Amino acid sequence: MSLNRAEIVEHLRQILGAERVITDEQTLRQSSIDNFRKLQNIFGVYTMPVPAAVAMVSSTQEAAAVLAFADEHHVNVVARTGGTATEGGLETPVENSIVLDGSLMNQILSIDAYNMQATAQCGVPLQLLEDRARELGLTTGHSPQSKPIASMGGLVATRSIGQFSTLYGGIEDMVVGCEVVFPGGQVSRIKNVPRRAAGPDIRHIVIGNEGALCFISEVTVKLFPYMPENNIFMGWTLKDMKVGFEVLREVMVAGYKPSVARLYDPEDGQLHFSHFAAPDDCIVLFMAEGNAGISKATAEGIAEIVARHPECQPVESQLIAEWFDDLVWGPDKVAREDERIRTTRNVNRTTEISADWSSINAIYEAALPRIRSEIRGITLLGGHSSHSYINGTNMYFN
Repeated sequence: MSLNRAEIVEHLRQILGAERVITDEQTLRQSSIDNFRKLQNIFGVYTMPVPAAVAMVSSTQEAAAVLAFADEHHVNVVARTGGTATEGGLETPVENSIVLDGSLMNQILSIDAYNMQATAQCGVPLQLLEDRARELGLTTGHSPQSKPIASMGGLVATRSIGQFSTLYGGIEDMVVGCEVVFPGGQVSRIKNVPRRAAGPDIRHIVIGNEGALCFISEVTVKLFPYMPENNIFMGWTLKDMKVGFEVLREVMVAGYKPSVARLYDPEDGQLHFSHFAAPDDCIVLFMAEGNAGISKATAEGIAEIVARHPECQPVESQLIAEWFDDLVWGPDKVAREDERIRTTRNVNRTTEISADWSSINAIYEAALPRIRSEIRGITLLGGHSSHSYINGTNMYFN
């Protein structure tokens, strides 16, 4: 027989203590959703089933005990750390679920400058790990816009990608090893080695599983030298997205690895670059980084490629640097956006696709008019590419 809410709460209190089993109604309502329902949260409208409790675990052993209990009694569990998700993955679709919150597991366990890797518990904010690494002249290379708030466990669980992906890759390219807890409470460790010769690579059972298969308790990621003094910012305006995609393609096929490679269409670009770009301008921009020789060679190679497209007009590098400095979303910026939404009733949503070079411009040209014709009430619709590969690129429609 299934347990009722009171019984679930009582069992959790026996495992964790009463102070770490959260049952106040507002916390439970807010924990029933994620930022996919940001508008509803701002106005206090909650329609998802409310969880029985938020279980604040502080160790792998506690997470294992909660999962063993939940498995035995068939109680649904939703894993959470930083809570920055925007796609509904943190919603509690089943009445009386347990929200397994790992935000108290917030210790950086090691920063190994010799072996170029760092190990952190799941609740460590990425910004904290990055700041500690930078004190040693190192970087994680991972910089999603949620960096000040997002935590390591959730970043791995959601297969996160960051703004420097063209150089460093996505989180799947950075994870060395991890510790996880499976349903039933089994703790497994994927050890930290540079490569695995026998497959399948079981890291990919964990990376991107979104809490459906396991709770990620600890993560080890690669580190890289951090040399911001060598950053070179470059940008150009142009009138045709097709030309911009071709510039991105030529840069990638030539083997250059800028950390940032972006292409904005006019409407999306006006949100960021209206102080220097005309309303019908697209913007293609890059950042080269690394040691001085690599950064210089990368910037020079990109400039040579862009020079083959005379419709591209250069932008002062300082303007791109200023844009770069305002990319991440900390609590203050999130609060300002919440207030804007409360005032305007307008909320932004983004959908990402990826495609090969032959298809990407056709998708872009087909998607915008169809979205405009089929969805009412749109106040802004544009797009940009920010993750490129040798065989294609992505497109965010927002």
